[in-house]
Formats: sequence, structure tokens, C-alpha cells
Amino acid sequence: MFSTTSNSRLEPHVCMTESFLDQASNESCVSGFLHRAENSRADGLVLTHSAGGNCKSPLLVALAEALCGKGVTVLRCDLPFRQLRPHGPPLGSAEKDQEGIRRAVQVMRKQVSGRIFLGGHSYGGRMATMLCAREPSIADGLLLLSYPLHPPLKPQQLRTAHFPDLHCRALFVHGTRDPFGSIEEMEAALRLTSAETKLVSIDGAGHEVITNASQERVIGLIVAEFTSWLQQ
Repeated sequence: MFSTTSNSRLEPHVCMTESFLDQASNESCVSGFLHRAENSRADGLVLTHSAGGNCKSPLLVALAEALCGKGVTVLRCDLPFRQLRPHGPPLGSAEKDQEGIRRAVQVMRKQVSGRIFLGGHSYGGRMATMLCAREPSIADGLLLLSYPLHPPLKPQQLRTAHFPDLHCRALFVHGTRDPFGSIEEMEAALRLTSAETKLVSIDGAGHEVITNASQERVIGLIVAEFTSWLQQ
């Protein structure tokens, strides 16, 4: 179980959003937006995107703004493959993308003094789990939105080979209509890991998690689950 030093972190906070760029020599570039909570002792969340998206996706923007308002500093950033190409899926870039997440964590540790969490939508979340499976101490927990358990209509192609090595506490958020994995398939997959996990199902949601009509309700639910999870 995780502990928190102060529940005041999760009370309403003023949030400042700014463009962010870190281009250290011979290191992966960290490029995106920093949602800075006014509490200097805030926890931090590095938030990355899906294979077809970028850090400006409506889901990531809405979630970052809402969590920052609860006192969590959020860095939503583009993975290395997206920095190279504005469109299209990643092509054999998994190692570089994981290195980009590792670098983002290093940068985030200079911004906050609290715990560091990794969050990602689909591909971004998968990269975060693979990094944590290799380096368990890289983060204090995971927030995984629509984990891409398998390609649509190909349930035999599971992306869980690293799950037995995943020991990092993880909160999974998954739509009941997600073609990348059913709720039942996700429940079975989580039994492969010894990590403490929780699965939050979003009734009627697909892989994108939110729609214009559902955004306020779903983001509110995710934020409530995540902030409660922080205090457990």
C-alpha cells in the first residue's frame, strides 16, 4: 500500500500550463506541456499518448488539466516517434520511446519533490509498462488508459509477455466497448502480474475513452479513482 505525506495535495489547486522543452545533449528530447500545480511538494505524472495520437489529444489535455486542479503536476509529452513524424504509427521505435519516457521521468524529478507516476493512453501506456517491467524503481505507480491488450479481432496476439515482470502498482482504465480487449480479457491479463492492480471499467466507452458528450463524466470518474488511489 502507498502512503501520502499530506492529503492537502489533492485539494483544489491553481494550475499553470506552459509549453515544455528539454533538449539535453545526447539525451532524448522531452517536448510537450507542463501543467504545474502550485504546491511545490506535488506528486508528478508523466502522461503519454497513443500510437495514432500526440500529447495534444483531447483525452490527455482534459485529464492533465483536471488532475493538475487536484494538485498533481502533469507533464504530457510526445514520444520520440511522434517527435520525428507528425503522423503515422510507431515503426520499430519501442526502445527509443521507452528511453523517451525514462528521460521524461528524469526531467520531472526536477519539477516536483513528490512521487512520480507514469500514465499513458494505449501505446503510451504499453511503453510505460514495459519500461517498469525492466526498471521497477523508475516510477511509483502507473495510470493506464485503454491498455492495448491485443490488436482488434486478434485476441491470440496478446501483449502481455512482460506482465509477470511487472511489479509496479497500476490503475487500469478500460472501456467496455474497447476492441483492443474486453473487460474479461483484461481481468485475465492482470492475473499474470504480481503487482497490485485495479481495473476501472467505463461503461459504453471505446478505445478513445471519452467522447464530447461523455468527457466531463468520464474525466471526473478517472480523476476520482486516481486521486483516491494515490491516498491508499
